[in-house]
Amino acid sequence: MKALVFDEFGGPEVLSVREIEEPARAKSTVIVRMKAIGLNFADVYRRKGNYHLVGEPPFILGYEGAGVVEYVGEDVQHVKVGDRVGFADVPHANAELVSVTADKLLPLPDGISFETAAAVLLQGLTAQYLTDDSHPVKQGETVLVHAAAGGVGQLLTQMIRMKGGQVIGLTSSDDKAAVAKKAGANHVFLYGSDWVKSVKEATAGAGVDVVYESVGQTLLNSFEATKTGGTVVFFGMAGGDPEKIDPRMLMDTSKALIGGDLWNVLTTHEERKRRTAELFEWIMSGQILVDEPTLFPLENGAEAHTLLESRKSTGKILLIP
Repeated sequence: MKALVFDEFGGPEVLSVREIEEPARAKSTVIVRMKAIGLNFADVYRRKGNYHLVGEPPFILGYEGAGVVEYVGEDVQHVKVGDRVGFADVPHANAELVSVTADKLLPLPDGISFETAAAVLLQGLTAQYLTDDSHPVKQGETVLVHAAAGGVGQLLTQMIRMKGGQVIGLTSSDDKAAVAKKAGANHVFLYGSDWVKSVKEATAGAGVDVVYESVGQTLLNSFEATKTGGTVVFFGMAGGDPEKIDPRMLMDTSKALIGGDLWNVLTTHEERKRRTAELFEWIMSGQILVDEPTLFPLENGAEAHTLLESRKSTGKILLIP
């Protein structure tokens, strides 16, 4: 089978497609023929050697995708050959065939395409747990969303609005600001401006109820933009490591810092199915809109990585075997 692989860490140029052995068949696993594969910043970090990576060279990136079941081990009962499935947390997804443990498989309803599933599973389930678990958004709250034009940011914005909240978005350019407003942000400010001041002005000096912080280096600014008694949810550091937080500041301002990680909620097969079914229902009912992804053949994986790293893309990038 063909797979997008690399033998050493580096830039997009280390990636190439080559023929490798098909995954071994086992009693407890399922083999999926991939139809669409999600590309995420975690893949960039892994390619550079900055993030955990499964296996030995040649390394295969990718954890998210969708396809058709081609083989079912005899110990697996709940899927059959020909089923349409997806997954969000299975390694070696950048290949024509992927071995998946049965508990990671997510059934795709007829109304969800392979491309939609691969575009939304990881980021959609992330936005879902952030607004349901880390901080359940309440009617009337004002919420600050970092990187509001990104994949998670657009979904967060829509879910916050769906739950009755108001959204202030942060982006890096006017073009991205337009994307965030289209997703439903009430106000959008640029990182190059004095956005903390703008957030305060937009909230009559009080600050926001909640911040969803994914940049890292802006963590202290996020606290400054949060009202007394408010909450900052920290779930990423795309812009670099955050500064240390003084617990005294939290005490003096009655503010809360909450961490969030998707893998702490996707702990069982039933929990994966429940959360995914709810996400897909929001999409099929039109409550959540997913932009058309940008598609690259698997052979052009290096080009796809280059586009993602340029930060010029606003929607999801998919690899198509």
